[in-house]
Amino acid sequence: MSSVQRQLSQLLGAWRWKRRAEYSLYSATGIHCRSFCSPPSGPEEAIEIHKKKLFLWFSHLPQEEKQFGGFFSPETMHVDPLILERNAEERAGLLTSPLQTQTPSSGHVTVEQLFETTDAWSEGRGLNVLLYGAVGTGKSTVVRKLVLDWCAGTTLTHFKLLVPFSCEDLGQLSKAVSLMDLVGRKYLHLRKHPLLGGEGNQARDVLFLFNGMEKMKLDFRIGATELCSDPNEVLPPGVVVVNLLRKYLLPEASVLVTTRLSALDRIPQKYVTRYAQICGFNDLDRQRAYFTSRLMQHTGETTHNNEAHGLIELLYLNLQRESQLAAACFLPSYCWLTCATLHFLHFTDAKAPIRTLTGIYTSFLRLNFGGEVLGTGTGTNAAIQEQHSSLMLYVVRTVGKLAFDGVTNKRTSFSEEELEQWIGGKTKTDEELRQLAMFRTDVLDFFLAPCVESFKHSPEDPSKIDQKRYVFAVPAMQEYLAALYVVLGENKSALEKMTKQVSLAIGQASEDVSAIFNILSKFIPLRIFAVFNLLKLFPKLYEKISIKNKGSIARTMAAEMFRTEDRDNEDVLDQVEQSLLGVHGPEPEQICEAQPFELYPIFMGGLLHYGNRVLLQQLGCSIHSTTVVQITHALRKYLVKELSQPQPPEELMDLLLLLYEFQNPRLTAEVLASIRSICLTNIRMTSLKCFVLSSVLSCTPASYRLEELDLSSCLLTQDKLPMLWPAFRHTFKLKLCDNTLLESGASTLLEAFPENQSLTHLSLMHTGLGDRGAQELAERLQQHKGLQELNVAYNNIGDRTAMTLVDACREHPSIHTVHLYLNPLTDVGKQSLYVRGDPKSDIGRRVKVLASVTEGSDLCEDWHPILSVIQKNISSWDRQRVKEQLKVFLRDLEWGRQQQQSFWKRLHFRRVEKGVRQTLRMLEKDTIPPSSGKSKWAIKTRR
Repeated sequence: MSSVQRQLSQLLGAWRWKRRAEYSLYSATGIHCRSFCSPPSGPEEAIEIHKKKLFLWFSHLPQEEKQFGGFFSPETMHVDPLILERNAEERAGLLTSPLQTQTPSSGHVTVEQLFETTDAWSEGRGLNVLLYGAVGTGKSTVVRKLVLDWCAGTTLTHFKLLVPFSCEDLGQLSKAVSLMDLVGRKYLHLRKHPLLGGEGNQARDVLFLFNGMEKMKLDFRIGATELCSDPNEVLPPGVVVVNLLRKYLLPEASVLVTTRLSALDRIPQKYVTRYAQICGFNDLDRQRAYFTSRLMQHTGETTHNNEAHGLIELLYLNLQRESQLAAACFLPSYCWLTCATLHFLHFTDAKAPIRTLTGIYTSFLRLNFGGEVLGTGTGTNAAIQEQHSSLMLYVVRTVGKLAFDGVTNKRTSFSEEELEQWIGGKTKTDEELRQLAMFRTDVLDFFLAPCVESFKHSPEDPSKIDQKRYVFAVPAMQEYLAALYVVLGENKSALEKMTKQVSLAIGQASEDVSAIFNILSKFIPLRIFAVFNLLKLFPKLYEKISIKNKGSIARTMAAEMFRTEDRDNEDVLDQVEQSLLGVHGPEPEQICEAQPFELYPIFMGGLLHYGNRVLLQQLGCSIHSTTVVQITHALRKYLVKELSQPQPPEELMDLLLLLYEFQNPRLTAEVLASIRSICLTNIRMTSLKCFVLSSVLSCTPASYRLEELDLSSCLLTQDKLPMLWPAFRHTFKLKLCDNTLLESGASTLLEAFPENQSLTHLSLMHTGLGDRGAQELAERLQQHKGLQELNVAYNNIGDRTAMTLVDACREHPSIHTVHLYLNPLTDVGKQSLYVRGDPKSDIGRRVKVLASVTEGSDLCEDWHPILSVIQKNISSWDRQRVKEQLKVFLRDLEWGRQQQQSFWKRLHFRRVEKGVRQTLRMLEKDTIPPSSGKSKWAIKTRR
């Protein structure tokens, strides 16, 4: 138990013991009725109840935190951001660079230190502290931790009472209310509390906390806001807050206000005792502490913690290089996004709730912009106010438009002139200019940051070397906002926008007048009636244009998914990981200027998922169900068309991710119906990719079967196999070659196969089965009645186990071929295997055994496939082991050739020998060229 919980437990225990006789206990729920329902008996008891309830309320974590698996609490995950005290002249100042690590001129302070008395403090007057910061710097987190620590008695202990308020809630109150009633309305147990009564100097023990002051309209003009010193006088909430800050109302009380940069001057300087700026995580130590608190939470899970420790080290190395990510993680919000993404990439399992990458980014924006609106002043045009009421919608129409232009033209960096063009827009009115100024001050730096890499790759024109360029804080945010811009329909043409406005106007008018015209149609001239009917066609015309527009969105998604120039790129999930952890190894000689935007279509699909649409609705961005239906209908057709052509493994993995992000089982089943084989060779199958593959295939009907599922060279291990069980049920041929499954993996694999009685071909070549794994395979072969071919080549299987396996295959009703080459078999063992596989008696079935390129003194009819497999994988296998096997093949071929009487057979033997010797010479000279998958694999393993 943490110290905070222990102290609170002791506090509540003493209080409960004192009031034990007065409690009634609900046996079903265990809740003490009096502690929640009955008024407290005294002021001290009321404060203890207040602490208890505040602790419960502020301990509650947002829904977005539950995606981590519920391992977090406010105490364990909190890392203090940098807080700097500012004087009045420099209060709007910022740190010179988000990457600086040197100590700032003004010292780091805590919130508790801000309430220490100063020379400017007057006896009998409380302090007014204004704590401000940009979006994402951690204001709400600091407030939550401050309240919890006060409840636990670890900070601000000289205040007997802490009364927090949300300015968003206060701003929505339309009814006048007194300070006493305002407190009592929110905190029933504090109704008529003597500390708030204004008698004597009792209010010196009270601290009021107003969070988010920018959401209230405070007017400090004497003519507009009357003076008040009576806590019981009924006034508008804004007037009550102004008088608290003026020190007319409860002058002994202290006040803590949090706000954004744009609202900093709303409180006159003379009413502020101290200014303090939250500056986020300005050094690597704070960032590393945050990542550690988030990722190292699975107590007792050694495997998880080891992997998490490795991720933290790679992340830290990337931050040390002053990468673009380091500039983003200057804001704690982007540290949260980084941790959420890494947790999604590496710790997804079948037991956790369904999470998607699109959902993480949508939740991220909801955490930072949920309920946010662009404030409007008096006299604001109603149409403008309605259009820009949602701050997130304003972001989409400005920053999203910039992101879309960048994706369209394959650009990730933008000049100041381009920012002015896209974000400044065509502002006309004073209100629009005011809103734009607020947006630039509070929000723009949240999404865009100075480009860290621009100075490394200077343009050819010397005049542009010093030009400052900006990029999105994280690359994926550009693709997300561009996708949101398109899905919301903000990229409409002028014709579409005009048609919509005319359609709405005529549609509304026609509904009102339609009934009258139906009555008068018998009396009015036919031509007038025809004109009216023509006008009624506008809504239908708009509907047709709208459907065409949705079809173009679907066509764009399909085209962006299967771009020819992106075929050689790694799959999207690996690209996302590289953007966070970097590529560790030799720097590429040339930087590719063309930036792939392969997340863009995937985000477009993910945004259509119902769960994301609900969150976006809360942000003021509505995606209608009819839009989803129209896009989905067109998308299925375009995806099926693209899939008629063979796709590389990376493109197939991206397609599976798109279907997973969409979370539409019907669409998934219809698209997969056009796919007969899935080849993911050389894809680094993480636990997330395994989960994606199984989740997507689980959407298909029970009768659906793939001709082949190839997961060769995918770095699969035993612990990932259970996540693939649903995928194994839907295939005839399964290839798991070149994966370190070992004997434990074989056991896990065999447990899944009884659910797939249609499996006919199983390849476990080079999976480290060994004798024990092969023995278990032999014992359980009878459970898989449909199996026809088994490949256990290159698995360190000895003579005795190989014979046992062949005997089991002979007893099997359908197995006709067993691959056993590249195993350490003796000449006697191989001869015995051929004899057992082709018995002369009628006992047992004939089974073809492929143990070498020869069968006794004859050349094996399957020698060519055996050598092809070796040549294909020679660059990734143990070369010494392959050399030894090739020498054994040569010895077998020389002996077999000597036994032949036919000249043509001896010539055939020599031709095969020549190919083996050539491969052996290349191995000894180390001149084997890497396979097509190996060159990319070398890049992946450098991470």
